[in-house]
Amino acid sequence: MLLYITLGLLVHFVFFASIFDIYFTSPLVHGMTPQFTPLPPPAKRLMLFVADGLRADKLYELDEDGNSRAPFVRNIIMNEGSWGISHTRVPTESRPGHVAMIAGFYEDVSAVAKGWKENPVEFDSLLNETRYTWSWGSPDILAMFAKGDLRSHIFTESYDASSEDFGAHDVTKLDTWVFDHVKEFFHAARNNQSLFSKVNEDKIVFFLHLLGIDTNGHAHRPSSREYSDNIKLVDKELKEIESTVKDFYGNDGKTAFIFTADHGMTDWGSHGAGHPLETCTPFIAWGAGIRLPQKVSAQKFDDSYLQEWKLENWKRQDINQADVAPLMAALIGVPFPLNSVGIIPVDMLNTSDLFKAESMFTNAVQILEQFKVKMTQKKEATLSFLFTPFKSLSDTKQANILRKARYYIKQKKYDEAVSLCRQLIHLALRGLAYYHTYDRFFLAFNVVLGFVGWTSYASLLIIKSHCNLMRGVSTEAKNPSRLLPCAFGAVGVSVTFFLLIQACPWTYYVYCLLPLPIWYAVLREIPVIQGFVTLLSTFPPRRFLGYLLLFILGVEVLVLSFFYRYMLTAGLVALAAWPFITALWTRAKSISLSWIFFCLLLAVFPLMPVVGRKPDIFLVVGAGLLVLLLSLFVVTSVIKRKDSFINEELVLHLLQMLSVMFSMCVVYGTHHSLLKKQGLPLLNQIVSWTILASSFVMPLLSPPVLFDRLFSILVSSMSTYLLLSTGYEALFPLVLSCLMFVWIHMEQETLQHSVVSCKQKVSTIQFACNTDAAQCRDLCLDDIRRAFFLVFFLVTAFFGTGNIASVNSFDPSSVYCFLTVFSPFKMGALIMWKILIPFVLVMCAFEAVQVTTQLSSKRALKKRGPGKIELGRKNTK
Repeated sequence: MLLYITLGLLVHFVFFASIFDIYFTSPLVHGMTPQFTPLPPPAKRLMLFVADGLRADKLYELDEDGNSRAPFVRNIIMNEGSWGISHTRVPTESRPGHVAMIAGFYEDVSAVAKGWKENPVEFDSLLNETRYTWSWGSPDILAMFAKGDLRSHIFTESYDASSEDFGAHDVTKLDTWVFDHVKEFFHAARNNQSLFSKVNEDKIVFFLHLLGIDTNGHAHRPSSREYSDNIKLVDKELKEIESTVKDFYGNDGKTAFIFTADHGMTDWGSHGAGHPLETCTPFIAWGAGIRLPQKVSAQKFDDSYLQEWKLENWKRQDINQADVAPLMAALIGVPFPLNSVGIIPVDMLNTSDLFKAESMFTNAVQILEQFKVKMTQKKEATLSFLFTPFKSLSDTKQANILRKARYYIKQKKYDEAVSLCRQLIHLALRGLAYYHTYDRFFLAFNVVLGFVGWTSYASLLIIKSHCNLMRGVSTEAKNPSRLLPCAFGAVGVSVTFFLLIQACPWTYYVYCLLPLPIWYAVLREIPVIQGFVTLLSTFPPRRFLGYLLLFILGVEVLVLSFFYRYMLTAGLVALAAWPFITALWTRAKSISLSWIFFCLLLAVFPLMPVVGRKPDIFLVVGAGLLVLLLSLFVVTSVIKRKDSFINEELVLHLLQMLSVMFSMCVVYGTHHSLLKKQGLPLLNQIVSWTILASSFVMPLLSPPVLFDRLFSILVSSMSTYLLLSTGYEALFPLVLSCLMFVWIHMEQETLQHSVVSCKQKVSTIQFACNTDAAQCRDLCLDDIRRAFFLVFFLVTAFFGTGNIASVNSFDPSSVYCFLTVFSPFKMGALIMWKILIPFVLVMCAFEAVQVTTQLSSKRALKKRGPGKIELGRKNTK
């Protein structure tokens, strides 16, 4: 049994890791030559302002009085610069957003797993190419671009990480800190000759990261007064910084300014997914090299933002977030970041047509260099007769386009040159994607082959250990041919040699060789397969077809529920009808009514808004009161059931009830403290962590009686879940658990008229009885239904109150009882535990179902006589 568990964990770990290895590998390549525009740049310096978490609509729209929240920015849009929307990509998080803007490429998901304070992969950025860079802001962001600075030319100044407190009285101090230090910097430069000479060099960047808006959005929502006031503050300080810089440089006209954001934010204060509120960020550029505003009579976009913002007469120029990097590089004349996939928006440049054409040509060559390196790497790692090149961009076509573009530039046909270079860039980007995913189908096929094999093997083990299928199978059929291991060994050697001559990574060996031992183990169970097929052939065709169609329908509901939550409601309504199609309605009417009631009650949750959109602290407190009432009822029933109540058990129940009461008090107190902007009380924080720690210990102290242990797990889990709840989701585990308790009784009633002669009360069954294999039975059709119920309830547990596949479905305020200072790993761990609590409740209930229906999960094969295997003792009716 231990061997199977170890193998199962290992195999599933490989399958899980393959997701990141196949679909989320780094797109970066190395070995390219730096490329820069061979003409004098329009700007000597650039100031980059990034307002973290700033939504485009909140900056551009007018307030209820018809006034702009950012009058300085609006004045720039109408009189001084270019503007538009910068479209970000998923995940809409701070790190990927800043990498896209400053390095010009979209970072893979593996960066999230590697952390916020280090570079999981080495990459080039605009800041690397500058002569000097000064940056101010959050330590989480600035450290990414300063790491590996061999020339010591990137200077950072950041506040302490503890300042990033969602519960602070005034989080706009994060932005005022940045602006104050920038002003002090320029003041100090006037009196420091060494610093003065550095800031007067060319090719320099000043980077200001502004975290206050994002923090206010998380803490108070983007519709709050705090969020709007923070925008007003940033706008006011932008005006002062521009004035300070212009005065410092004597209005030399050589400073370019860019103001944008790394991501937006949903109405409920989260980000991470692909909602337009998260992916649409503002982009405003002005100063040296930037085109002045263009008045237009009409513009065509797929949205209605222009009319809503009253900006329909000023030309809007949308860009992709990665386009910011080549634009900044062209403005100050530094090489484009080596891994950039951005396309320079030449229509924003206020330069000569020659400069635009040369910049676009440089951009095309820089991206083409990546394509060539990627193609060479893949070609060298693939056998020549198996290599399939990207046919849309052959070597000849590359040379022809470059030669033709250069000819157009010499002939001063700049628009044609720009158009041709843009065409080459799009082809090169398609080629990069082609080679980046070149092995994806091959690897995915092997992983699927291994997964199907493992599923088949696990199913055969269950059938073998719980069904008596070997009686009609001959001894010869039970002994597999000796050619089988030889054949699989030969295939393994061939696959290894094939991978070896191509110098494939070691992970390729794992994915390609893992299916071989799995399928070998499957084929060794041919007698079981034959017995199972024989068993299926005994079913009447209509009945078999009916079961098959029902199975397909159930699987379809599960699949659709990943995309449409209301499918879970449909499934639960269907499950509510289960007693009517069985004898349960007549044999156990009260239990059947309870089943119907809780199925329909649970079916309401998938129809509710995703967690976090409408917080309601009173629903959380109400859920706690229901848990306390239920606990009192259980304690009373236990006292009546037992002649002598054990003191230790009474103390445990009271402690768990006390824990729930503390959770309610902490939730209520923390909520009001944060509303008053007094921060998270230390006492509340200590109590919260204590309750979390005790929730893992309390259930272990409860009696091994099934009902007592399950209820102890529920109360301990609820005490923690209340602390992590912000609204109606606090009721979800309670309703789910009630349904699980009813399910246990329903399954016991179902088994009563099938194979088991005696019936124990749930309140008297102990988990220890699961270890007695002699009392266990063989599989039946109801066990397949139970397995489906388990999977359906697990999916419901995960998606009942939100979509765990979407980062933004969970409100960060759900962890405010534990901490308010930004800590992605601690917050992520707490949110993950909140997700897992319903899952744990369902799994515990299923284990209880196995116990009550006398189906052992630890059953061993018993040999009886030579050449014959009998699988346990069959119970009599």
